[in-house]
Amino acid sequence: MVNLINQLAPQFSLINEAGKMVNLKDFKGKNVVLYFYPKDMTPGCTTEACDFRDAHEDFSRLNAVILGISMDDEKKHTKFIEKHGLPFSLLVDEDHAVAESYGVWVLKKMYGKEYMGIERSTFLINEEGVVVKEWRKVKVKNHIEQVLSFLVDKQA
Repeated sequence: MVNLINQLAPQFSLINEAGKMVNLKDFKGKNVVLYFYPKDMTPGCTTEACDFRDAHEDFSRLNAVILGISMDDEKKHTKFIEKHGLPFSLLVDEDHAVAESYGVWVLKKMYGKEYMGIERSTFLINEEGVVVKEWRKVKVKNHIEQVLSFLVDKQA
C-alpha cells in the first residue's frame, strides 16, 4: 500500500462532469478533500456524496474544496450531480491512472468474485499540495465528520 502522508500529492489533470479540465495544482492555497469512490448512483456512494454535500459550507469555511473521483464518465457524473444537488465537481478517471497513483486501485472481492476496483478512500491535501491525512477503506457512516474534525484540529 502506498503511504502518501507528508508527500506532495500525485498531480493530475482530469475532466469533470462539464468536460472541463481540472488540475490539482489549480487549488494551491486551498485545502483539497479528494475522495475516491466506486460508482455513481450506488447506495454507499450516494450517501457519501450527499454527506459531503450537506457539509459543503463547513468545508468552504475551512478553505477546503471537495473533489470526487470515480471511473464513471461525464454523463453519469452530471446525472449524479443533478439528481442529488451536489455543489462540487466529480472527476472522470476512466483508465484509473489517478486511482493507481494514490494507491486506491485494488483487488476487491464480492460474492466470491475477485475484480479490480476503486477502494473508497479520502485524502486531505494542504494548501501547499502535501498530503496531510489519508483515510483508506472508508466506512461511509460518520466519515465526513472525521474529515471535518481533522481539518478543524489542523487549523486550530
